[in-house]
Amino acid sequence: MIDLRFLRENPEAVRASQRTRGEDPALVDALLEADAARRAAVATADNLRAEHKAMGKVIGKASKEERPALLAAATDMSAKVKEAEVAQHAADADLDAAQRAISNVVQEGAPAGGEDDYVVLETVGTPPVFDFEPKDHLELGESLHLIDMERGAKVSGSRFYFLTGYGALLQMGLLQLAAQRAVANGFTMMIPPVLVRPEIMAGTGFLGQHSAEVYHLEEDDLYLVGTSEVPLAGYHSEEILDLSTGPKRYAGWSSCFRREAGSYGKDTRGIIRVHQFDKVEMFVYTTPDQAEAEHQRLLAWEREMLDAIDVPYRVIDVAGGDLGSSAARKFDCEAWVPTQQTYRELTSTSNCTTFQARRLSVRYRDENGKAQIAATLNGTLATTRWIVAILENHQQADGSVRVPAALVPFVGTDILKP
Repeated sequence: MIDLRFLRENPEAVRASQRTRGEDPALVDALLEADAARRAAVATADNLRAEHKAMGKVIGKASKEERPALLAAATDMSAKVKEAEVAQHAADADLDAAQRAISNVVQEGAPAGGEDDYVVLETVGTPPVFDFEPKDHLELGESLHLIDMERGAKVSGSRFYFLTGYGALLQMGLLQLAAQRAVANGFTMMIPPVLVRPEIMAGTGFLGQHSAEVYHLEEDDLYLVGTSEVPLAGYHSEEILDLSTGPKRYAGWSSCFRREAGSYGKDTRGIIRVHQFDKVEMFVYTTPDQAEAEHQRLLAWEREMLDAIDVPYRVIDVAGGDLGSSAARKFDCEAWVPTQQTYRELTSTSNCTTFQARRLSVRYRDENGKAQIAATLNGTLATTRWIVAILENHQQADGSVRVPAALVPFVGTDILKP
């Protein structure tokens, strides 16, 4: 949730952020009204409690004749206090709802617009030119016995799959390489739970705009995570961190689950858009003043991984309307997919500023020892979808696929042959 003090001092900046996202700026005025109403309700309740307490002292000193009237007045005052407290609780709930309705304030410089209004920051590598008709990743995956969609559907339904043989080794190699790179860059490796409580899922912002994408186990009231960002964000909830020596960096290796509820008929072929995949995700806690610099570091580590698998890619600055509620700024790296003649997202890194940490009550002590809200960031370091780019960009005329040199030690061969 956004900072109420910032909102009071900069309401037009928050309205501008809402417009950049394509969201309703009138929600800002609704939040300001809820904030004012809540502060008034708190003041009223505090004043009545103070009066009630003072009446108690007067009663204690009153004569026997004065006490009945004073006790009756105190009873009336007690009822008023209870009414004021009920009103305060209602105002708290209204404020919380209004505050949760507003997405994070978009960072200055992020482009406005929706999914197609991104800005290309850099293009790396040249798309391959084949002297043969290239196959798509699924045709390659099936001919090389790497991917089995048919049996995945038989066992679990559409958008599920088996990775088999070298396909499984290829994914494990990607994730192991990502884990090694993460540790070398100061991250603590984590294998987190993939089921989380509602307050953790809500705290990271995934029960707002993205709630239809989330699997919910109603009987247990637990949610399957779509990224290990969620449990890693909850890892330090209700804690005060020591960030005096620098950011706390974690890399989570987990399976991820997404309902893909809004993608009917989209990317149904292969493993580009599926219900379950594996991922190594970077997650960082830092101070707000260091968040922008840390965001650039996360992007650089993502690019190092993409360079290691030797695929052409571009870096885009994602537009406000495509950020997701928690992100103030997001950079995606998209790899070239030859058979689609377009770039597709492989990595995403977001600066969530203090938005998630405020909901989850993650704080740190500043140089004066005062507790302040921390900033959080996240970024993809490897995921199942990368197999698409590797197969299609490294395919050869005889139907084989070259394994990127960085992955050969994990896969055990430099060529995947039919």
